[in-house]
Amino acid sequence: MSKKLLQINPVLRTSTSTGRIMKEIGELAIANGWESYVAYSKGRDGLPGSTSIPVPVGNKASVAWHGLQTRILDRHGLGSVLATKRFIEDIRRIRPDIIHIHNIHGYFLNYRILFDFLSHSGIQVIWTVHDCWLYTGHCYHYMYAGCDRWKTGCGHCPQRWKFPRSLLADRSARNFRDKRDAFCSMPEDRLTIVPVSDWMRSEMSESFLKDYRFQVIHNGIDTDVFSPQPALESEVRRCYGLGDRHVILGIASIWSEEKGLNDFVEMAARLDSDEVIVLVGMDRKQLDDVLSRCGRTALGDRMVAVKRTADVHQLAGLYSTADVLVNPTWQDNYPTVNLEAISCGTPVVTYRTGGSIEAVAGDTGFVVEQGDIEGLVDAVRRVETLGKAHFRDACRSRAVKEFRKEDRYAEYIELYERLTK
Repeated sequence: MSKKLLQINPVLRTSTSTGRIMKEIGELAIANGWESYVAYSKGRDGLPGSTSIPVPVGNKASVAWHGLQTRILDRHGLGSVLATKRFIEDIRRIRPDIIHIHNIHGYFLNYRILFDFLSHSGIQVIWTVHDCWLYTGHCYHYMYAGCDRWKTGCGHCPQRWKFPRSLLADRSARNFRDKRDAFCSMPEDRLTIVPVSDWMRSEMSESFLKDYRFQVIHNGIDTDVFSPQPALESEVRRCYGLGDRHVILGIASIWSEEKGLNDFVEMAARLDSDEVIVLVGMDRKQLDDVLSRCGRTALGDRMVAVKRTADVHQLAGLYSTADVLVNPTWQDNYPTVNLEAISCGTPVVTYRTGGSIEAVAGDTGFVVEQGDIEGLVDAVRRVETLGKAHFRDACRSRAVKEFRKEDRYAEYIELYERLTK
């Protein structure tokens, strides 16, 4: 009889990193003889094609009520009572050998009810840590805020207005205790925590989960799709009016100060006429608004806006055309854009931020200190002087050796098998 895997994440959409990862792990599990189920928020997501068996949780009404509780009472993760109880009945029906959690924050599950069940179920639970929400009293990341209250119990949260936003209450100290009590109710031999970066593993060694088993598994990418695409470069340059200028690429799903948007604006003011920044993830109006707020409207010719795209081939063309990817992120765990750029033969320049530096080694790019705009420009100029060809082979070699999704996801299959022997 096949072993059964049940993964949990609010979204299935492959345009989201966690949705894609869950889908691809499920496919690999099936190829290795497992029966694969994926639980997701029916109120937030549709039903894209998946070879795994879908397990919908809740509906639009339960998501809306959970969201209202979050906004008013700062009770994120404590709504969806009925939806969670029904989901537990699904778990009893499926009888999985492994439950693999990606994210449970997303207005669709009640973690207290879920972990009360899991702690007594005898099921092996794996939790891949994609962000910091599970061990803080409110936020999903704290680096930009410079906050370390999660080490001592939270309270007086400086990021109450950030996701998951609370408009009235600050319940961060109580949330911290609730999470600690719920998650630490798991027997230590039944919970394995999988941070996606060495940085996050180090951070969690100071959290209330420090005594559990840890295994770092980095995220992987499709190195066949994200590979050098010289045939696309002339078309990319023509399409976006780049001419023969040096292309400095920046990519984000949502641009913000935390992602380094202001740093790009400051960087643009220091560029020469033969250099241009291409920002993927915003349209021209958004870029003009940002430049206007910064009093830098004259920089428009040095910055090109490209709308967000889920077309991986278009992205591969942009990576391949760029001289360098600049990632001036102020908080990150293990950014996929670094992997994708390096896999396309393009070096990366990034701030010394969280796990962002872990993909950059040897002749694959440069690391500079946070906020050092001159350092960013100097690193870009070093790439331009040496020439992209100097970095291409080293980048591609590292990607094939370290970033292949087949190799990284195989680590999960090995973990599943080890835990169910």
